[in-house]
Amino acid sequence: MAKKSSRKPVQQPLRKGRKTLAKPIARARKGAAATVKPKPQRAKADARAEAGALPQWTPAQIEEAFRRFQADNPEPKGELKHVNPFTLLVAVVLSAQATDAGVNKATPALFAAADTPEKMAALGEERVRELVKTIGLFRTKAKNVVALSQRLVAEHGGQVPRSREALEALPGVGRKTANVVLNIAFGEPTIAVDTHIFRVGNRTGLATGKTPLEVEQKLERVVPAHYKRHAHHWLILHGRYTCVARKPRCEHCIIADLCKWPGKTVA
Repeated sequence: MAKKSSRKPVQQPLRKGRKTLAKPIARARKGAAATVKPKPQRAKADARAEAGALPQWTPAQIEEAFRRFQADNPEPKGELKHVNPFTLLVAVVLSAQATDAGVNKATPALFAAADTPEKMAALGEERVRELVKTIGLFRTKAKNVVALSQRLVAEHGGQVPRSREALEALPGVGRKTANVVLNIAFGEPTIAVDTHIFRVGNRTGLATGKTPLEVEQKLERVVPAHYKRHAHHWLILHGRYTCVARKPRCEHCIIADLCKWPGKTVA
């Protein structure tokens, strides 16, 4: 009988074109995929990113990034609390220049009192202002919430419209808010570019642009159609918890080996 070898088998390298890249994902989750460079080098890297000087991603790399996002979080959810399309719309309007956590502290009492446009309009601006006073710019936001509620009753039968144009015609509603509502309430494959997605798009090189609209349009072009419905959430969550502004947590990033940001070192 032949003596069993004690040598460990040699792992074969990934073949060119092989689709599965499980090892980089596993390393990323264990915190060994990448490390961030010192602050001065990170600042220079961010300056390059802001100037749009990073290499472009290939379609295969973009596909792989979103495949990993989906594998890690198949059904991502928005973090603003709401009970119907109307309360979602109100929550998004209130979240402008505020945190989701801060909005979520104020809205339970507001929505208990008014969860339809009719009830919100009847509640009145003064009462709404009192209920949302912990949120930044609460006076203007209270005015807009009551005004948009009145418009919904008068022009849309008390229903939240399903078109971007109709949504953007409401007081306090811009393109980003409209895209969030279309995506979360109605399942449309829209991508709302907030500060997190704007940062991720430029820092990684995935979708660079000088304005949120430019980044949105680039993402619309490059994100594969079968990932677009959830792309908005994956990128927001990535920017909120991993690719953070001051010191990104590259050691926990599942796309560190694909990212073009030169402020990190990939193991």
